[in-house]
Amino acid sequence: MRSPLVDRTVVITGAARGVGAALALEVARRGARVALLGLEKTILEAVAESLPRPALTVEVDVTDSAAMDAAAQMVRAGLGRPSAVVANAGIAEGGPFLDSDPASWRRVIDVNLTGSAHTARTFLPDLLDTGGYFLQVASLASIGAAPMMSAYCASKAGVESFAHSLRAEVAHHGVAVGIAYLNWTDTDMIRDADRYAVLRELRSHMPPPARRVYPAATVAARLARGIERRRTAVYAPAWLRLTQPGRAALPSLVLRVSRRALPRLEAEGPVAYTGPLGAGGLADRAASETKA
Repeated sequence: MRSPLVDRTVVITGAARGVGAALALEVARRGARVALLGLEKTILEAVAESLPRPALTVEVDVTDSAAMDAAAQMVRAGLGRPSAVVANAGIAEGGPFLDSDPASWRRVIDVNLTGSAHTARTFLPDLLDTGGYFLQVASLASIGAAPMMSAYCASKAGVESFAHSLRAEVAHHGVAVGIAYLNWTDTDMIRDADRYAVLRELRSHMPPPARRVYPAATVAARLARGIERRRTAVYAPAWLRLTQPGRAALPSLVLRVSRRALPRLEAEGPVAYTGPLGAGGLADRAASETKA
């Protein structure tokens, strides 16, 4: 069947790798005109070249509102007003909160939460014009926070609340807002996190479905279907929806597991602060240091 994305402009932030790059390929296969936003211009261009139709690449920091405004002008001039915008850009760090670098901790919040708000603020006029769809990429961490990932969990809980609030504001204008809840996905960020024993161990204590790592292409296919259908919530994998009714019980379950696992891990050696996780996190730190 003909996809509703055919000849529609779709904007994806954090499109240089991982879920963003996989989603760009998926929506391009469905006929969309894709705008790839993110850091690392060379990598963005390589992603664009891999797509089945021409795409626009814009190197931009989602926390820079003026740069995002300029990026939106480029998208409008090059591809037309977007009908769908995906706020996917995100970074993470791990380790004990007390050992975390305050500036790096704050940067996770800035990119994941404030960057998503900048993305919505920048492109909302276009979505109002097109009766479009805004998809906020959240996480299982939005539903149940985990230890050693305080900044990431706080930011993902924040984007969930932001998306709920935004949806209520714009629904009567014909704009739909969805939240994508993702489990562990095979990205640079997760592969890097698995190098640290404490993060790897905590994941291993989760129930079998929750500890599994899912291919980025599989996750992207679910997100693309959610965009086509303008879903209020998109779960990747689908079983994640089952966590919603029981989310009030999750903090006590996480606490129980942590009380068993963390003392043993701390006894085996220091639980180290990781710094930015994955190539995307390192690229963001390098870009921030260059700007400073």
